[in-house]
Amino acid sequence: MAGKYILLVEDNPDDEALTLRALNKNNLANGVVVARDGAEAVDFLFGTGAYAGRDASDLPEIVLLDLQLPKLDGFEVLRRIRADPRTKTLPVVILTSSKEERDIAQSYRDGCNSYVRKPVNFDEFVEAARQLGMYWLLLNEGPPR
Repeated sequence: MAGKYILLVEDNPDDEALTLRALNKNNLANGVVVARDGAEAVDFLFGTGAYAGRDASDLPEIVLLDLQLPKLDGFEVLRRIRADPRTKTLPVVILTSSKEERDIAQSYRDGCNSYVRKPVNFDEFVEAARQLGMYWLLLNEGPPR
């Protein structure tokens, strides 16, 4: 998947569809890879498991990471991303419905770049996706690859 793309890590089919619709409304959905659990996200990023042979140097511009995931939760995925020199500086935005202060604090301790709560209202979600996409894909100068 060479070129700019987003890795969306989301296990809830409704939230996945909502996120993809919001990104699509903002013309940002062309390059989205979806991982539906934490283990799949790690396999995708590091070219292991079902993604063995994938060019692991082809990284997304940003990872949108839910916290409540099967197999490996979002915290563990984030820790693995930060522990590997290849992905240590990869931008990771926690995109979750959790309002728990401890989740916010833990996400930043583990190295997330941003923490965004999923808005309940679709129009607000579309605007949040637009702002995320504009900032992380167009304005932000990412680390050199």
